[in-house]
Amino acid sequence: MCTVVIDVEDVGRARLLAVRDEDPLREWDALGAWWPEQYPGVSGIRDRRAGGAWLAVNSAERRLAVLLNRADVLGLPPDHVRSRGSLALESVVGRSPVAPLPMHGFNLLEVGPDGARVLSWDGDVLRDTSIPAGVHMIAHDDLDDPATPRIAAWLPEFRALEEAGEDRDWVDRWTTLLASSAHLSPEDDRAIIRDNRPHGYPTQSLLYCVASVGPAGIDVRDQALPRPGHWSA
Repeated sequence: MCTVVIDVEDVGRARLLAVRDEDPLREWDALGAWWPEQYPGVSGIRDRRAGGAWLAVNSAERRLAVLLNRADVLGLPPDHVRSRGSLALESVVGRSPVAPLPMHGFNLLEVGPDGARVLSWDGDVLRDTSIPAGVHMIAHDDLDDPATPRIAAWLPEFRALEEAGEDRDWVDRWTTLLASSAHLSPEDDRAIIRDNRPHGYPTQSLLYCVASVGPAGIDVRDQALPRPGHWSA
């Protein structure tokens, strides 16, 4: 139940804030070039168990991808379901997913020289949603979905932040707002920094990344939270 805020400035130029929710017992590695043979030039946040990536970056091709889970109607037996961890890695080398897919549901956010989009798989249909200019949010449902409580609560705040045109660096502005969102309990369904256990999932917010994509390349930074589901120690 991850969350991404993205500001698309124009074709091939965007900036984003991505918060990762995962089971704290599932080990992961910070941003690095973990796949030098299979994906040379690609960096990402690696899941140690399956070997894939939650977020991946190909600076040379100015491509970035983030993987978010979503509900599905898939009826495959567990031993026939393939890990979604390859999706972001394949995406940033120019190989986007094609249906049908033996995978559980996902939203795959892609940013590249041709623009930004979300590929959504529900186990039956793979949908392609272009992201227009402006500030948007996505989590486990559709882009800017008002039925997602955290989007309903915080998308207007992020949009107002950009409209105000403050002098501070955008990373400072966005992370300050993210920090202020943490006044909500992590169990609150409006929270961005989350503890999803009361909602039936073992996942909690573990880290966030900020990234900018443009003609000069990609700048991406990651920051682990001091403890799962909490902004401060």
